[in-house]
Amino acid sequence: MSNYHIKHLEEYYQVYRKSIRNPEVFWEEIAEEHFLWRKRWDKVLSWDFSKPEVKWFEGAQLNITENCIDRHLATRGDKTAIIFEPNDPKEASQHITYGQLYEKVNQFANVLKSKGVRKGDRVCIYLPMIPELAISVLACARIGAIHSVVFAGFSSTALATRINDCDCKMVITSDGSYRGSKTIDLKGIVDEALNDCPGVESVLVAKRINSDINMKDGRDYWLQPLLDAASKELKAEVMNAEDPLFILYTSGSTGKPKGMVHSTAGYMVYTAYTFKNVFQYREEDVYWCTADIGWITGHSYIVYGPLANGATTVMFEGVPSYPDFSRFWQIVEKHKVNQFYTAPTAIRALAKEGVGHIEKSDLSSLKVLGTVGEPINEEAWHWYDDNIGKKKSPIVDTWWQTETGGIMISPIPFATPTKPTYATLPFPGIQPALMDENGNEINGNSVEGRLCVKFPWPSMARTIWGNHQRYKDTYFSAFENKYFTGDGALRDEVGYYRITGRVDDVIIVSGHNLGTAPIEDAINEHPAVAESAIVGFPHDIKGNALYGYVILRETGESRKHENLRKEINQIITEQVGPIAKLDKIQFVPGLPKTRSGKIMRRILRKIASKDTSNLGDTSTLLNPEVVQEIMDKAL
Repeated sequence: MSNYHIKHLEEYYQVYRKSIRNPEVFWEEIAEEHFLWRKRWDKVLSWDFSKPEVKWFEGAQLNITENCIDRHLATRGDKTAIIFEPNDPKEASQHITYGQLYEKVNQFANVLKSKGVRKGDRVCIYLPMIPELAISVLACARIGAIHSVVFAGFSSTALATRINDCDCKMVITSDGSYRGSKTIDLKGIVDEALNDCPGVESVLVAKRINSDINMKDGRDYWLQPLLDAASKELKAEVMNAEDPLFILYTSGSTGKPKGMVHSTAGYMVYTAYTFKNVFQYREEDVYWCTADIGWITGHSYIVYGPLANGATTVMFEGVPSYPDFSRFWQIVEKHKVNQFYTAPTAIRALAKEGVGHIEKSDLSSLKVLGTVGEPINEEAWHWYDDNIGKKKSPIVDTWWQTETGGIMISPIPFATPTKPTYATLPFPGIQPALMDENGNEINGNSVEGRLCVKFPWPSMARTIWGNHQRYKDTYFSAFENKYFTGDGALRDEVGYYRITGRVDDVIIVSGHNLGTAPIEDAINEHPAVAESAIVGFPHDIKGNALYGYVILRETGESRKHENLRKEINQIITEQVGPIAKLDKIQFVPGLPKTRSGKIMRRILRKIASKDTSNLGDTSTLLNPEVVQEIMDKAL
């Protein structure tokens, strides 16, 4: 039985049991059968969570790009590797074959070398979702440089912090980017950032919007002429299994961003294996993840996971609402997309627009739907299932993190029966544990606790760049010998997991622990509500009370609001219990969100607590202006 492609529930349980009973043998078989190695490993795994130190496939040598590109050339050289779908539907899509990708990555890698980038150097990539983004990531990996992709929506301050933290010697950017009807001056942002980045020696600039920009002599170079002059041949650098592949920054709830370091071999094996099974990818399929490569979702499930499987992966430059809200569905029809992976925040935004924008498109090619980024609420789940999947495409509600490198808990389509709001069962090799406040594991089903993982998996981050102590303190100090995810979860009567939200989103009201996710789910079922966010604020009697920020589908007059407040609390009482009723409900035009769609609850907590003297950096928000609007009308 091949462990590599799980098709039935019984098979999942067999594979899962095997992966837990003997993890080393399990991962060794997968690594051996499905990848190209320059040298075999001496040891599959050594680990010690008290240090914390984890090594997979130690002694092995490889290059991840040979696994993502070169080995496909003989059988898939003419197959499309990447479909680039531009922001403007009037601009033609591009199809890049594996053969073309091989040449483009080699040319780019040769350019990097010509500018003095060597194995182990850090390269910051600040590009829109254009082919050069995927190609530059792979070019770095080809020569053993460590890529640090910064989402091209971050401010110059955020960019400078990330460049300096890992001492990047080069920045790759473009003259600008398109985002819906807007253009963004990326090069200007880079110039501003580089005023504070003495370590950067060169900047490569791709042309995208053909704007007039400043080019600094001796530092800035147009990319295209360099590529044109570069050779299409290059031997890939031989890397050790534990060499760093990339650094990706994740904003901590406190302090400066954490540069999570992912290694080469384990990350490759795990992302490829999860991609194959979570999306049930078949040879002729077209797969589309709507994320940006600036996030871990894009690294693992637009670039590395799909390409390691020889898949066709779609890169979309635009936004779901431009030119109108039918854009996603037009792309699905145009490229006959089979697997579609997006965020609940996008699904809710689309659901708010009704179904008119869906009916014009043929979605019959869809086989699997996925969600990522946060737990999906029940109403959005049903909307997605009914209108996009037409109840025939299973929804994989995937739970994972930047730190985990790949999907950890998820249904396997057609094998795992799905259940709205539940990420369901752990992926093979993943050993979750629910812990109580005293550090004891909670056994059995129908229980709730803090979600930990008690055994290493291949794609886990190895450290925080330049600060191993912080890595230890953040992830391995709360519970002995376990990786603490920072999330709460419940395990139902059959062993399915539901993520209840960040542990700091658990609010203790009158001695009761209330997760915000179930309360928000209840509120969002009200027909007038589009989206909501709950935070706690100090209360003399209860310790904490609940404050709800609610976006309505339509903004009506204020006299209706009093009734709505009553109805919302009635739904909460019915679904969660009277203890979870909201003391304050503020109707807001929007919620402060990061570019990846996470609600910035920290800001909402401060407004609710009337502590607005220091809201921290709001420049990296998708919609910083909404913060002032909320503050002006705070209750």
